Amino acid sequence: MSILIVTGSGGLIGSEVIETLAPEFDLAIGIDNNMRASFFGEYGDTTRRRRHLETNVSNYRHYDLDVRDRDGLISLVRKNPPDLVVHAAAQPSHDLAARIPFDDFDINAGGTLNLLESTRRANPECVFVHMSTNKVYGDSPNRLRLTETKTRWVYANKANADGIDEQFPIDQSCHSIFGASKVAADVMVQEYGHYFGLRTCCLRGGCLTGPNQSGVQLHGFLNHLIRSVVLGQEYTIFGYKGKQVRDNIHSRDVCAFIREFYRVPRLAEVYNLGGGVDNSISVLEALEAVGRASGRTPVYSYQNTARTGDHICYISNLSKIRVHYPNWKISTSLEFMIEEMVDQMRVSEQAPRPSYHIP
Repeated sequence: MSILIVTGSGGLIGSEVIETLAPEFDLAIGIDNNMRASFFGEYGDTTRRRRHLETNVSNYRHYDLDVRDRDGLISLVRKNPPDLVVHAAAQPSHDLAARIPFDDFDINAGGTLNLLESTRRANPECVFVHMSTNKVYGDSPNRLRLTETKTRWVYANKANADGIDEQFPIDQSCHSIFGASKVAADVMVQEYGHYFGLRTCCLRGGCLTGPNQSGVQLHGFLNHLIRSVVLGQEYTIFGYKGKQVRDNIHSRDVCAFIREFYRVPRLAEVYNLGGGVDNSISVLEALEAVGRASGRTPVYSYQNTARTGDHICYISNLSKIRVHYPNWKISTSLEFMIEEMVDQMRVSEQAPRPSYHIP
């Protein structure tokens, strides 16, 4: 029996992986205890997404399990030895991490170790994909020379024109507490490849997004911005004149790469995975684009203090991933992403929200 295990299965990437890849396996197991609801409140709740999977994916089985539960995780994985594990569960906010450092590290670093060791014991031939983050680079990208334009910051040196590659240093910089816990997880995933021979990869994501994201102010930049504009709510810009730049990748394109890696796995690999130059946008540009797409006038305020460890300009260099997996490509444009999320937001905000419990 072929088995797929996905942690964070109610979230953006986890749920997309289940929908996209579950038909290729006999059994798809989702692990998610909806911690987003306790982290972020109503808009972080993933109950609706879980119910969708349970209703529409016939071979899906959901487990309300915390990745910090080592014994529970070991037991579940042992009984269901996986062929592919996609680890998408995390405490995802670098702002929130500073207020809950123990929880942040226990979930991001400890939970990752629990899953790695559970997987190795159950099936050492398993393919293990870890959703890491570009925050492992800390604020080192801010040391690159930048040029200010009317609406964004751009890399001044042509050598950086395609963005940040995997050779960029990950230490000797300010990461935020979240970034530090994700570094620990990232390096441990690599080590299980180097030391134990587990076929692992770390996907250091830029801004992963899509209509199924439960974006909030502390996590999910573009989705949260779109909701704010569509609902006529005030959006807050934090520092850098609103000209900070992010590259955005649709969750479908993330899943497409995971499929490629599963088919031809490598050992202890690291990839920067984002939308690249073509799907990059600043906050100011995003407000304008969403205003056009929605027909609404964005309302926003500005705080001159940037978030600790935040990037001024971050674009994922996709050269390595394209060389290793030439069949993979970005299929969804930034313009389509925005239009899709605007349309989805209009529909979803008219529907009643499920009740949820904050543990």
